[in-house]
Amino acid sequence: MEPMIRDLSSADRPREKMQRLGVRALSNEELMALFLRTGIVGKSAIQLGRELIQHYGSLSSLGQLDVNELKKFHGLGPGKASQLIAAFELGRRVALEQVEKVTLDSPQLLYDHFAPQLAHLNQEKLMVVLLNTRLHMDAAVEISSGTVSQTLAHPREILHPVVNRNAYAFFLMHNHPSGDPSPSNQDLQLTTRIRDASELMQIRFIDHVIIGRPGAGRSPYYSFRESGLI
Repeated sequence: MEPMIRDLSSADRPREKMQRLGVRALSNEELMALFLRTGIVGKSAIQLGRELIQHYGSLSSLGQLDVNELKKFHGLGPGKASQLIAAFELGRRVALEQVEKVTLDSPQLLYDHFAPQLAHLNQEKLMVVLLNTRLHMDAAVEISSGTVSQTLAHPREILHPVVNRNAYAFFLMHNHPSGDPSPSNQDLQLTTRIRDASELMQIRFIDHVIIGRPGAGRSPYYSFRESGLI
């Protein structure tokens, strides 16, 4: 049986370890243990945190859950589930504040900032990222949320927030739940329609980026601009 936290040496307890070495020295399960504070009968908070992450597959997947789903996990309950979701939401808001200061001039930067929110979703989300003249993000607007196979949106719905907020330029972005970012025929058709409508309205359409997940021999994202289609 894994030892309880109180049975560890003071140097190995998460709180003391963090104070001695800094928060980056802690593993994911140790960070979860600090948040959970207590375990359950027969399991330390570290073990409970490890099992929580393993059960849902990753921290990203864990961060997409709602209270009703998360409180079903033995050892949490509605109180801790609510606090954990609030912690993930704070992290997302910090990430958005940080991306607002970044010059988004490449699909890699877009992927780096939005993959933690989108890569592990089980449904497609289509989003428009609005940029100012310095190519800093002014807003990220969700256009639609679809099935596991497609997201449906009309060009007028996509371009409406761009025009309404007087954006200088925009990215189109969506995720593929399968993890494979290769574009479908629908993705190609949608991108062509948005490209043509943007040219007609003299709006700068920078790129359409499909967010996937890393895999053998493939990029974790697909850029229509890098592929010469925009």
